Amino acid sequence: MLSNHYYDVTKWNTGNPCEDIGEVINSIIADIKSRQTEADNNEGGKPGAAIYIPPGDYPLMTQVVIDISYLKIMGSGHGFTSSSIRFNTPKSEVANWHDVWPGGSRILVDISPKVGEEESAGAAFYVKREGEPRISSVEFADFCIDGLHFVDDGSGKNDPENTYTNGKTGIYIASAQDSFRITGMGLLYLEHGITSYYADALSIHDNFIAECGNCIELRGAGQASKITDNLIGAGYKGYSIYAQNFGGLLVTANNVFPRGSSSVHFSGVVRSSVTSNRFHSFYPGMLILSDNCSEVLVSSNHFLRDHEPWAPMQGYDNGLDDLYGLLSVSGNNNSVIANHISETIETQYIRPSGIKPVIIRIVSGKGNYISDNHIVATTETSEARDKTTASCFDAQVGALLTVDALRPLDVIAVQVEKASRENTVLDSATEAQVILDRTLNAFRATPVPGA
Repeated sequence: MLSNHYYDVTKWNTGNPCEDIGEVINSIIADIKSRQTEADNNEGGKPGAAIYIPPGDYPLMTQVVIDISYLKIMGSGHGFTSSSIRFNTPKSEVANWHDVWPGGSRILVDISPKVGEEESAGAAFYVKREGEPRISSVEFADFCIDGLHFVDDGSGKNDPENTYTNGKTGIYIASAQDSFRITGMGLLYLEHGITSYYADALSIHDNFIAECGNCIELRGAGQASKITDNLIGAGYKGYSIYAQNFGGLLVTANNVFPRGSSSVHFSGVVRSSVTSNRFHSFYPGMLILSDNCSEVLVSSNHFLRDHEPWAPMQGYDNGLDDLYGLLSVSGNNNSVIANHISETIETQYIRPSGIKPVIIRIVSGKGNYISDNHIVATTETSEARDKTTASCFDAQVGALLTVDALRPLDVIAVQVEKASRENTVLDSATEAQVILDRTLNAFRATPVPGA
């Protein structure tokens, strides 16, 4: 017996998903609400439903509005492929490609928000319900949300397809919610991939979220959520992972690509963990703890900062210089323990010219604990690597694998500003690599072999 709570968008009797899948899904949600009206019927009543999106391309002209719990929208493949590479490759070469556009169960976001409209107006999926209880258990799984194109940002400096600006959001959760799940999704060419307010027990797991202006933004406040096992990469203007006023957030086992303005940016986050991730960045400010973050554990991560090797994107950066710090900490009683931090940068790209780059910078606060971090700082000559490679893949892989021609780079491994005191720095910098007031902070130097 087929469940009457399962819907296939290609078999629904209202609208045409090949013209506007938004109209179809809204009609299905209206049907669910019309049939599930009793809040308590024999200790049940509103089981929700599953909406299936088969593989194919489906334009979205109408925003999907979700205001019911227990709804799962699912497809059969996240369909990600790089739009950035396509738009930065000569058309004569693209004409010979096997695949040109993303695939799988793909939603083409064709909403055009107007200037001055609310941020949520450009969202493909808008989730909001007021009252009690909070909306719960909405799931997005295994389909692609494609923002299609970026637009001119008015600066006059950028190729429109490299601006990371179009006002579009993949999933926008506006109200307090409980136990949402976003899994197996592909999100690309959106100004905002996932924006969520007031999350509780949110799981963002095993997604491919890249080539978005901002990838994951947890705003307002929240608790007890996780961002795990994702492949993530924002643009130079925005966040790869951002969280605001959060407690109990777990960020683990993610592979975060370069070009994001930051890999992780926490604002006012407390008692949370950033562990066992691989972070790669072309700019300083990879990890930022700001606005009095407290009791955050940053441990067992691999941080790599190097220079953008792919010619079409070398003119862009996040605006920070190398005095800012790869890791910037403002707050109290945070722990930065047992991380491997690699900086490989040619001296000509260090800004301001001639300075020693700062790796870990404690900006303000007290009681921070910096221990057993292995910092490897190296540089190379311009001739050490073939800079002429046109392929993005070949350029980035070649840069990652170049180790034979490296030589040591002089850096400040740990810098503790005067606005921060009562910190402990152990085995993370040699005597020559640290700047701090030893009358206000505790320091034990990393031993130097042979000294």
